Amino acid sequence: MKKKISIVTACFNEEDNIEELANIVRAQFENLNYDYEHIIIDNNSQDNTVKILRRLANADSHIKVILNAKNFGQVRSPYYGLLQAYGDAVIMMAADFQEPPTLIPEFIKRWEEGYTLVLGVKTKSEENSLLFSLRKMYYKAIAKSSSTEHITNFTGFGLYDQSFVNVLRNIEDPYPYFRGMVAELGSNIYQIEFTQPIRKGGKTKNNFYTLYDMAMLGFVNQSKLPLRMACFIGFWIALLSLLTGLGYLIYKLIYWDSFTLGMAPLVIGLFFFSSIQLIFIGIIGEYIGAIYTQVHKKPLVIEKERINFD
Repeated sequence: MKKKISIVTACFNEEDNIEELANIVRAQFENLNYDYEHIIIDNNSQDNTVKILRRLANADSHIKVILNAKNFGQVRSPYYGLLQAYGDAVIMMAADFQEPPTLIPEFIKRWEEGYTLVLGVKTKSEENSLLFSLRKMYYKAIAKSSSTEHITNFTGFGLYDQSFVNVLRNIEDPYPYFRGMVAELGSNIYQIEFTQPIRKGGKTKNNFYTLYDMAMLGFVNQSKLPLRMACFIGFWIALLSLLTGLGYLIYKLIYWDSFTLGMAPLVIGLFFFSSIQLIFIGIIGEYIGAIYTQVHKKPLVIEKERINFD
């Protein structure tokens, strides 16, 4: 009996890419002795993506479609799609061709060699050089501050043995940081380096808010450093303020008649300390927000329809 490989792709408004992606994925398995399914989970697209998915699924039973009732964001929808895959191994892949489907045979080859996880790690990128550099800085920062091991330049693209997916099914996390879960819970990992190409068609769905959300999700889930920084910085600023106050007092006692403090230091100090307080109140708010999300235990997504599932 052939082993089965599940390909999972999350999409939103990908009418320019999704059909070509499905065709390329199908082509990868023409020369591989495996059964496969391509699970595409759509996050309530507003263009022609759903029409294309219905046509593709009607023509090819390997293509299975999950239609979400609404847009549940780029964190929950892909993770939910992963949990619906029951092949012997599961490959997570984006719809925009920035995670090359041509790496599928190499992923499977390394998996057959005995690796539980085979991860795609982008060492170079054809995207905007400034954006790629900022991403690398973020990965390095979270790796240094994380309480667990972190995989630099890993975005979720890779192959996961079903045994690892079963571990994830036992975790009730309504807003999971998948990259961190892979680094924390995964073992027997093989990394494949690749150069990330530019998006093939359409426009990116990322904006400042979604990128910030993902970045803060990583810090909140992987590190206590921001909270501890609040304590350390507060202590040192308090010590600096005490020393500065003593300095002014001594200077005033020595030059009582000629020394005047003025308003400028008071105003600058007030705004400085207020800004520090706001920053760390915001950080604490991020952690409280994460706790609030966990307590509610909302479903990852609500499905509207399934196509080609048994």
